[in-house]
Amino acid sequence: MEDYAAKMLPKTDAALREYVTGHVQYREAAVLAAFDELRRRGQPAPEEEALRPGLEVAAAHQRTLDEAAEVERRQALPPAAAEATTSETDETAPALYSPVAVVLFSILPVSTMITGGVLMCMNLYRLGKKRATLGLAIFVVAYFFAGSALVNWAVFQQGLSPIWGVLLFNLPAALIYVLWVWPRYIGSTNFRSRSILAPILVCMLIVWGAQRIMPYLIKQQPKEVRERLERMQKQP
Repeated sequence: MEDYAAKMLPKTDAALREYVTGHVQYREAAVLAAFDELRRRGQPAPEEEALRPGLEVAAAHQRTLDEAAEVERRQALPPAAAEATTSETDETAPALYSPVAVVLFSILPVSTMITGGVLMCMNLYRLGKKRATLGLAIFVVAYFFAGSALVNWAVFQQGLSPIWGVLLFNLPAALIYVLWVWPRYIGSTNFRSRSILAPILVCMLIVWGAQRIMPYLIKQQPKEVRERLERMQKQP
């Protein structure tokens, strides 16, 4: 089945409008993808409200027919040919970091929501969604500064446990990545899971560097902050 959402990305606004005005000439899924892309660009089509319900029903019916035809076609192939077809489809699918990988790298002690955000940005960029990539990068930076200030206040001023502070800092961002960003910009796109070896190595290198520089950073803090940090380090 064709990925119409990806096909609409490089098209001009005028080309997208042609799908709307000439909707009877195109497949329903293509017209729906044109509607979505126009809305994403801030130029929703006036015809969308009237046309979308009927198009969605027709697209769902066509999708069912296509899936049934694909199953019938594969059943008619010899086993070796069917396996080769599936393998070829998998090989042509983009390699992305899975939602599980994004969440884990967002909340693991050796990484933060920045790591999960970077992985998600890499996913979006690989799919050609440059505007979404930039938007997510801005969100990650803004969330980091705002969240850090809030967590520092809760930990140093209100006595919140650092463990809870880190969890409350990372978890909301991780949920935003997989419950809002992924469904909105990646959706049901077929993909291959990308190896997480490189992110693991990078996280280990960052942790090693942080351990080396942390004593120096603590010494630069005011006396009361240094004493609080030293007490936290002594806690089991």
